[in-house]
Amino acid sequence: MTDDGMNRAPGKAPDNTRSHTRNGTRNSTHTSTRSGTRRGTTPITGPVQRLLRRLHAYDLRRPLAWNGLLTVCWGLFAVLDVTSGGWRTVALDPDVSGTLVLLMSVAFSVPLLWRRTHPLAVLAFMAPVSLVNVWSGAVIQAAYVQQVVVFNIALRLPGRALAWAGALVAAPLLAGAAHRPHGWDPLVVPHVWAFALSAMLGIVVRTRKEYTEALVDRARRLELERDQQARLAAAAERTRIAREMHDIIGHNLSVITGLADGGAYAAARSPERAAQALEAIGATSRQALTELRRLLGVLRDHPAEADRAPQPTLDDMDELLTGVRTAGLPVRLRVHGAPPPAPPTAGRQLTVYRVVQEALTNTLKHGGTDPSPTAEVTLTYRATELEALVTDTGTGSLGRHGLGAGGQGITGMRERASLYDGTLEAGPLPASAPVGGWQVRLRLPLEDTPS
Repeated sequence: MTDDGMNRAPGKAPDNTRSHTRNGTRNSTHTSTRSGTRRGTTPITGPVQRLLRRLHAYDLRRPLAWNGLLTVCWGLFAVLDVTSGGWRTVALDPDVSGTLVLLMSVAFSVPLLWRRTHPLAVLAFMAPVSLVNVWSGAVIQAAYVQQVVVFNIALRLPGRALAWAGALVAAPLLAGAAHRPHGWDPLVVPHVWAFALSAMLGIVVRTRKEYTEALVDRARRLELERDQQARLAAAAERTRIAREMHDIIGHNLSVITGLADGGAYAAARSPERAAQALEAIGATSRQALTELRRLLGVLRDHPAEADRAPQPTLDDMDELLTGVRTAGLPVRLRVHGAPPPAPPTAGRQLTVYRVVQEALTNTLKHGGTDPSPTAEVTLTYRATELEALVTDTGTGSLGRHGLGAGGQGITGMRERASLYDGTLEAGPLPASAPVGGWQVRLRLPLEDTPS
């Protein structure tokens, strides 16, 4: 906003603003009207499409009634053609008996009632009637109802049935044309064109129907796949959140528990040590609350407002070990090999950090107290992988096997390793070790490899 706009009295607007607003409203109205006309259904096709949908729905609800109605209509047209004498205008022999013409008209019309269920049989029934029609020279117009049956054959039956239909239609016409040498044009040509148009129309309608059904089926399968993907994504996200909360809360609570036990032991003998333990408990609790608030903030409806911070990396390993030492677990770090020129990705560094954190947390919780355990973290850089080995001299192993409360620690570590095609081994130290204990070995490729 300009200075002039900021200093203008509230509620007043310049005249040019009002004119722009009015013009903009008119233009937007005209634009929306034109675009709506372009995108919407035209006045001609809209009612036609609605009528066709209603007829199709009625046909699905009452197929017998619809078949009977069409059969009656065709029969009435045929009978009116006979009673009015209109058939004589195109007949090759106008002196054919009216009774025979009426019987042929009925024979062509009544079988239409079964044109959907048994179209090929209906056409076979009409073939002798067609032969009598052309042989006698009556050539009544009711014979064209055979094309209705041809349409249903092309719509519902395999292609070879259409070939049989062509033979049933052509045979009487050829026989009649041979009987009347001058009847090729009025007998054969119109029926051939009618047969070709009916067959093509049936094939087109069938193709469109199958294409529409395929689209509907594909849309249904895509919808199911979308729902499945959404469920899988939700499950994966729940697992990720549970893993993060387990690592954050479990580690910090284990440190707090160790500090509280040490502070209670030192309260009677060394009040200064007890005060230091309480300060460490407060700092660890505040850190846990901060990380928990940050994690919950990302899960809110407005993640842009959440407090964000970088995830831990290998550079934060010293801070992690310092906190573990404060909780009463002596731990030392060893690094073998030189880090690669391009450091591992943030996700791989976080995986190593969390695995080491969880392994040391398990030592704090399940390592026992007699004698007090010690731990060692060894990071080994190789040409294509990074290995993290965490060993301790703890005597407890029940909770580490997953038999303790929850049993999510080792499972979470394996899930983290599998995200980057890594492997994790966890179990007691070999019997050849000088003292008992536990080890966790993580091997993680430094680059992506085909899973």
